[in-house]
Amino acid sequence: MLGLLKKVLGGDAGNREPEPADPVEHEGFTIVATPRKAGGGWSTEGHIRKLIDGEAKEVHFIRADTSTSRDAAITLSVSKARKIIDEQGERVFRAARA
Repeated sequence: MLGLLKKVLGGDAGNREPEPADPVEHEGFTIVATPRKAGGGWSTEGHIRKLIDGEAKEVHFIRADTSTSRDAAITLSVSKARKIIDEQGERVFRAARA
């Protein structure tokens, strides 16, 4: 009963897989923002991907920042991902394994 009530009221929205935004290329990496509706705002998160030596690498990132709209969250997510790439480059994939 509680599960049905949550679905009707939208309380389980954070549990659904977010719809990805269009991919953005940056310095040979692909950024895919995947903001989620969270409380009164939208999360800042996504995936950074790159093909390295024929192997597809991917890391998920999430930041504490929130936005008031999905479009703003996509813009912020891409901006944060670009910063991660500029600061860490391919090391971002090694850090994800630790």
